[in-house]
Amino acid sequence: MRTDNFEAPDYYLLDELLTDEHKLIRDSVRAWVKKEISPIIEDYAQRAEFPRHIIKGLGEIGAFGPALPAEYGCGGMDQITYGLIMQELERCDSGIRSTASVQGSLVMYPIYKYGSEEQRKKYLPKLASGEWMGCFGLTEPDHGSNPGGMTTNYKDMGDHYLLNGAKMWISNAPFADIAVVWAKNEEGRIKGIIVERGMEGFSTPETHNKWSLRASATGELVFDNVKVPKENLLPNIEGLKGPLGCLDSARFGIAWGVVGAAMDCYDSALKYSLQREQFGKPIASFQLQQKKLAEMVTEITKMQLLVWRLGTLKNDDRASTAQISMAKRNNVEKAMWIAREARQIHGGMGITGEYPIMRHMMNLESVVTYEGTHDIHLLITGMDITGISAFR
Repeated sequence: MRTDNFEAPDYYLLDELLTDEHKLIRDSVRAWVKKEISPIIEDYAQRAEFPRHIIKGLGEIGAFGPALPAEYGCGGMDQITYGLIMQELERCDSGIRSTASVQGSLVMYPIYKYGSEEQRKKYLPKLASGEWMGCFGLTEPDHGSNPGGMTTNYKDMGDHYLLNGAKMWISNAPFADIAVVWAKNEEGRIKGIIVERGMEGFSTPETHNKWSLRASATGELVFDNVKVPKENLLPNIEGLKGPLGCLDSARFGIAWGVVGAAMDCYDSALKYSLQREQFGKPIASFQLQQKKLAEMVTEITKMQLLVWRLGTLKNDDRASTAQISMAKRNNVEKAMWIAREARQIHGGMGITGEYPIMRHMMNLESVVTYEGTHDIHLLITGMDITGISAFR
């Protein structure tokens, strides 16, 4: 079992920008991750299995919906705290962060933001504690970057809705108790609807043979004439702004999360370079290795500054969709580059499970695609600065 000796880089003393509460919560989550997840994550990733026994602990440390109101059993914390929690989870593994991110941003957030008070009281406390787990149904087999083309639909049958269609690449689907599903009504308008496990015609086949996010559960959502009670419709939103609003929250968490993955790769590479000797001295003494390490810590510092500023804007409700897109795209790209540089510093050992590098590299290949691909986020920035959409 690998001992987790991670030390976070803070080259620009950015801890001074955080409150005592921020640091206390971050350090508590870091300690929990080191104790509960780090010793087992390589084994679960090798087996392509999600460690479901950690769900209760994730609820206890406040990883599910930390920025939602305490009156619903949630954390009532600010957006920077939410970001720091995601950073610490992804520092260990992107799949673990994905599980928490989906639960908080894509399941709990829409229920809180778009749901009725009855729905908030029924679902949020159990989701916050981890008693119930949820998933988010937007992406379809033929509609990824164009969610407006979805074909999943529901019809009004008088005393209930009849839901048909399918979603794919759904994190948490294989074990989720509920799914927040986006579907078109008979007028072609997109609405959110809560589907519960056990409803006849609702199934969640698991996706196998993944080379990425192996310690995360991924599956499909299949709806075959599923009868859904009318009270399960989210009443306070219509159109794509509903799911896209959820994705803003999730992308914000990703922008923070991948800072953790980059930190872990850098920390491992720095320590390895100081211990590994070639030609009679540590490889850290060679110019090309120092170049790699110096550029890595520079990029991490820039990533940290970007998400900290984004967090302050989000706390003031001033962060735009385009600003969140920029942070998600930039930070994932830089994390991927840092992982590759770290792999080279580790040499052949970098591909083994003795070090976390290759696992982070594979995970980030999913993160760069989901919640908006790298190219789509680039075009969101392009549209924002030119006023011209390149999507159509």
